[in-house]
Amino acid sequence: MCHPSWGRARAHAQRLNDLTRLRRVRDRIDREYAEPLNVEALAHDVNMSAGHLSRQFRLAYGESPYAYLMTRRIERAAALLRRGDLSVTEVCFAVGCSSLGTFSSRFTELVGVPPSAYRRRAAGVATGMPPCVTKQVSRPVRNQETPVAAAVLVC
Repeated sequence: MCHPSWGRARAHAQRLNDLTRLRRVRDRIDREYAEPLNVEALAHDVNMSAGHLSRQFRLAYGESPYAYLMTRRIERAAALLRRGDLSVTEVCFAVGCSSLGTFSSRFTELVGVPPSAYRRRAAGVATGMPPCVTKQVSRPVRNQETPVAAAVLVC
């Protein structure tokens, strides 16, 4: 007969294994955000079903893999829009979005203003500001995080 703690140890080991695979998925999204990515392909690469990956990813990181991917794309888009040398459409496609409408809607949802307005307002605002502060101030808010105005800015 097996000792009861063996089952718990095996479940714990499986959870650690899942977390390792989820981290690989998250790292891949961070690296390849501009590429066409979908949950099925991400799940296949870590030997998980798409449903299991989505459930476990949400448990571990508080949002779906797709929401995480879109947040990464919007963060990068904000940086490109601050530069001011690309149009909103060029930025949309540069970050891997294939629909300008979806991109604009998600950008507005996360940042609070449409990408065109963000681009106009950002021109010159970050001049002289250290990049680490610019990144924190302009970071999209997701999952009801603390607004930047109330957060402590640290370089």
